[in-house]
Amino acid sequence: MKNWQETQELVAELRTRLGRGESVAWATVVSIQGSTYRRPGAKLLMAADGTLAGNISGGCLEQDVRERALEVLRAGQPACVHYDTGDVEDTLWGLGLGCNGQVDIFIQPVSPDTADWVEPLAQALDGNEAITVCTDLAGDASGQVRWARSGATDVTGLEDGVFCERLEPPPVVWVCGAGDDAMPLVALLASTGFRVAVLDHRPAFLTSVRFPAARQLEAVRPAEWPGPPTGNPSALVVVKTHTLQYDLEWVNQWIAAGARYIGLLGPRARRDEILAKVEPAQRDLVFGPAGLDLGGEGPEQVALSIVAEILAVYHQRPGGHLRDRLGTIH
Repeated sequence: MKNWQETQELVAELRTRLGRGESVAWATVVSIQGSTYRRPGAKLLMAADGTLAGNISGGCLEQDVRERALEVLRAGQPACVHYDTGDVEDTLWGLGLGCNGQVDIFIQPVSPDTADWVEPLAQALDGNEAITVCTDLAGDASGQVRWARSGATDVTGLEDGVFCERLEPPPVVWVCGAGDDAMPLVALLASTGFRVAVLDHRPAFLTSVRFPAARQLEAVRPAEWPGPPTGNPSALVVVKTHTLQYDLEWVNQWIAAGARYIGLLGPRARRDEILAKVEPAQRDLVFGPAGLDLGGEGPEQVALSIVAEILAVYHQRPGGHLRDRLGTIH
């Protein structure tokens, strides 16, 4: 989900640079071993003036990658760089960061003459279908990029000198209610990689000034809403109109639509009043009061707890402390 958003943002920056006739270096994490900050598919774009966009580590690798990227731009040839972030003094990179991981990063030059893949990829990233982007890492085709719409079995990985990354379109979170406290929620949802649609019966609240990151703003009452578009099962929803009847109607609408998560803002007494009018078998679909128990107060902290809960439900995680997790983090 996050890789889709990051790739889309970097492709947009790439198009801007190419449109000005510039060449840039495009760096991608293609393989990891052990503990690393980012997973395969993380990307970094570097312009000839040294400007960086994107992220491939917690900041410890970027400076060295910048120097390698400048060499790639000067030579006009791609390169694959290996980093060992272990705590041994004679590691390949030699900085002994103590992360105990190894990272392979492929850096390729992209110029207006070699960027025929950029525009089609940008269009695909604006759509709603999963795609797989493949890059050749060796031989005469090194640096060649191609993409295709993904099948159900496509995975991200490196095999036979080709790195393929499966990109899943971000899920939509539907926010029903456009009051002032919805603004930090929508902004945080968008920044974490979700697409966000805001529904409200008050058109004056639904402006791009209030919700610049929202993908959709729709003025509609719950009884008039036709439902989510087809192909959008298991929706993620936050109901927060601050009107009891509208909240009840939205909850019932989304239960009927097969929502995976329905977060309901408000105290328990209000939730109980709404759930009393919901079929008993459907009540577990409603997460109310919405959010994880973070002790938050105020719109921004409440938004953080709700987004954390949505992420936990989306990834099927309990939302506990990472120190208590026995398996891998990712």
